[in-house]
Amino acid sequence: MASVFLYHVVGDLTVGKPEMVEFTENETVEAAIRAIGESTECGIAVWRRRSVQKGLIENAEMRHQRFVGILNPLDIVAFLAREDCLNDQEKAMKTPVSEVVVPDNTLLKEVDPGTRLIDALEIMKHGVRRLLVPKSIGWRGMSKRFSILYNGKWLKTPDSNPNITIPAINRTSSSTPTAIIRDKYCCLSREDVIRFLIGCLGALAPVPLSSISSLGAINPNYCSIEALSPAMEAARKIPREPSAFAVVDPTPDGQHKIIGEISASKLWKCDYLAAAWALANLSAGQFVTGVEDNQSSRSLPDLVAAGDGDGANGVGGGRLIRQRTFSSRSIGFFNHNPSSQSFGSNRSMYRGRSVPLTCKTTSSLAAVMAQMLSHRATHVWVTETENDDVLVGLVGYADILAAVTRPPAAPLPEAS
Repeated sequence: MASVFLYHVVGDLTVGKPEMVEFTENETVEAAIRAIGESTECGIAVWRRRSVQKGLIENAEMRHQRFVGILNPLDIVAFLAREDCLNDQEKAMKTPVSEVVVPDNTLLKEVDPGTRLIDALEIMKHGVRRLLVPKSIGWRGMSKRFSILYNGKWLKTPDSNPNITIPAINRTSSSTPTAIIRDKYCCLSREDVIRFLIGCLGALAPVPLSSISSLGAINPNYCSIEALSPAMEAARKIPREPSAFAVVDPTPDGQHKIIGEISASKLWKCDYLAAAWALANLSAGQFVTGVEDNQSSRSLPDLVAAGDGDGANGVGGGRLIRQRTFSSRSIGFFNHNPSSQSFGSNRSMYRGRSVPLTCKTTSSLAAVMAQMLSHRATHVWVTETENDDVLVGLVGYADILAAVTRPPAAPLPEAS
């Protein structure tokens, strides 16, 4: 195992991280959209309000019970695509997020800043997406190897290795332990961990330069939806890890050609109302490719208010609901040839954000990590080496963490 996992601690990754501001479940969907635009991993943690009791100090267990779950853009778009929400979009935007977020408090875990990085990775490999880390006074990115010098002992963690011998070091009187600031925390995401690891590629060698296929990092269990199926099917059962559907065009031999995706990361900074209308009214293929203004008669209600002055029809002072035509540009998708009926027949027709982020089975792990970070994506779709379009699986955060921490395979015995 790479020494970087043993000698670094969670606190090293939190240097410079801003203090977490809790987003409570009684906030509105409209407020959630704004918060998600500024978040990492295209999602926000949702909390219950803290009970105000004089003299009560909240412990880790109480704090964990207040955590509700993580809300992402696909959850919001699926909610806004419901018939009742489309009929009254203003009311839908004022809905509290408690009615939208999927409750799951196993997605977050509180850890000490001195927790070894290897222990934190093991926690994240088993489904935890965020680590809640107390802010501390005087923390300067001190690694594990130095924490033993300054503190005179390894900082204990639940999964510490009992086989590690701790030398006896007497702490001098001038050394002071790091103090925890009460009620101040920062949130460490899996993206933060991957960003840290990509700066340590040399220490992880030869794993980063190995192909994702040889590392067993390709996950064949993915969710897909056919291009000609209603896009609304994606809203009926949203996968949690990752929160994404591959939009595919089936071939006669039973394979799937990927043409796009409906995912939380693709919808991160979109026009949520336009995306919701498209999800409810278009096929999956149309949703990812878009329907251009000059080639579609479909229209969608726009809740932008007209000015207070006289309108085109001579009516002033009223709120006018104007109609606009749905466009791929309204949700961030670009397409220049939407008339094709076979969605997988011409890959060059898919432009801009509608293009799925893909790699090949022979791509290196380092290349996939760089792709995810540069596109702020939670996953990369994997296609066959010989055929760019045929989908074989995906690589997500959990797959990368498993690959970099997997013990090296034992060498084969030499033939006598």
